[in-house]
Amino acid sequence: MSYEVTATRKRPSSFELLAGQEFVVSTLKNSIAAGRIARAYLFAGPRGVGKTSAARILARALNCARGPTPEPCGVCPSCVEIARGAALDVIEIDGASNTSVNDVRQIKDEVLFAPNSGRYKIYIIDEVHMLSNSAFNALLKTIEEPPPHVVFMFATTEIHKVPATIRSRCQQFNFRLIGLDTIRGLLRGLCDETGISAQDEALLWIAKEATGSLRDAYTLFDQVVSFSGGDITMEGIRDKLGLVGLDRINGIAELLAAGDAREALTALDGILAAGVSIESFVGDLTEYFRNILFLKNGVTRESILGCGADRFSPKVVGTFQPRQIEKALSLLFELYRNLRYSLNQRFELELAVSRLGDLRNFLSNEELHARILALRRELSSLEGTPGGAPGSGPGGEDSPGAAPSGSSFAPRPESATHGATAPGTGERAAPMEEAPAASPEPGAGAVAPEKKAALLGILKNKLALRSALEKALAWRLEGNLLELGFDDKFSADFVTRDLGSLSASVREVFGAEVRVSIRVGKETGTPAGPEGAGEGRGRVDDEQVEIAKKVFRGEVIT
Repeated sequence: MSYEVTATRKRPSSFELLAGQEFVVSTLKNSIAAGRIARAYLFAGPRGVGKTSAARILARALNCARGPTPEPCGVCPSCVEIARGAALDVIEIDGASNTSVNDVRQIKDEVLFAPNSGRYKIYIIDEVHMLSNSAFNALLKTIEEPPPHVVFMFATTEIHKVPATIRSRCQQFNFRLIGLDTIRGLLRGLCDETGISAQDEALLWIAKEATGSLRDAYTLFDQVVSFSGGDITMEGIRDKLGLVGLDRINGIAELLAAGDAREALTALDGILAAGVSIESFVGDLTEYFRNILFLKNGVTRESILGCGADRFSPKVVGTFQPRQIEKALSLLFELYRNLRYSLNQRFELELAVSRLGDLRNFLSNEELHARILALRRELSSLEGTPGGAPGSGPGGEDSPGAAPSGSSFAPRPESATHGATAPGTGERAAPMEEAPAASPEPGAGAVAPEKKAALLGILKNKLALRSALEKALAWRLEGNLLELGFDDKFSADFVTRDLGSLSASVREVFGAEVRVSIRVGKETGTPAGPEGAGEGRGRVDDEQVEIAKKVFRGEVIT
């Protein structure tokens, strides 16, 4: 007897043998048992999942000598002829090679004749989506009102290409991909039946490579058996098919986790020199990081990972964070898309591996934000501790030399230094005299640091006003008048605009009616407030005009 491929030999002959399609099987069996037989069926789904086999089983169930029955006998002449493909009443048509309207017209002429020996004349059209629009239009009326002895069965892998007018006239069944465990169990049963020894890992790899198609799994199984000599091992599959192997990928991933890009590139050169294709390596490395991401999220099912969770390097799983693994997957996906148009595929792969060598230092936007917040909290705690960060005072955030929490304004060293030079003036601000710890009475002269700290503490919710007030170079209390000296007009004007809030806070701190006077520029007697705002502003404007003349080499035109 001639050799028969496994996919043909193991084609299911009954509904019970149709693996992974429980919904289709139960619906068809119940409809046959109830006598509710449709005139057109549409079987849609991926390749190799049993669409044509289901059509043949349904044809046997309808034309069986004991039928229509959901369990055809398989021994009557009709069942035997249908199984051999020699039944005159079951016509199989390849839609890919019979696409014209003339082929469909031939079908329309044939359906008028009664079946030869069976109960129904059945037309099975495979890849029906390949028919032309004219052919579909010619089928419409025949499908909707066929003769009572005709049943149409359509199979397609691209249901979206079948016109809606055809789909609406058919009972549609959507076939699913077959599960990994189901395919592996069928392969194990096949090995036991044929006396072939096979490792579970090797069968799992075959089932995974089939991607849900049982026919692809049987085809790959036949290929592996051909070079395995009756003993299927994962090592033999790797050697013969040029696979990378999990152990070698673990080694490269550990080098990447250690940040050793040089050794990783050297290991990559050894793998490519062994004959592994670049596309295969990229695919295996992508799947590896995908499995690492599953492990980081607590998924350890062997059917999902393709092997046991203990096969993956604990160092890699412990080093990389989920965001870093997602970045690696994004980089590898982009690499695979670029390989098609690359000047040199190997250069592209080496560049990607070099970038993956710095993967452990990658930080997502969320992690950067969290670290910045943590640093800010740490700095705030140091500023609030005596002897902590440089420039921090005992008052923490409320000290006059510290920037407000959450504010982008930085403290001016001049405002916290006695006798500092006022920028832009060339002169030194009046030195701050040390005041006694007790609150000074009006007429005491200098303002005590405790009073300034208390005033700035009250204004901690007014960040802009507090920041501007910190830039005051001189604080003097003469009688009931508090004089604040600034070296820049902007800060002085800002404080002047909010003089009402400042005056209320001053009264709260000093416990008396104290007026506030704002002064700016070289002349300490030139107020920026209501008393002398015009004169001070004019002097500053003149200085700005002189600066503009020097910068632009111009002159003033009256």
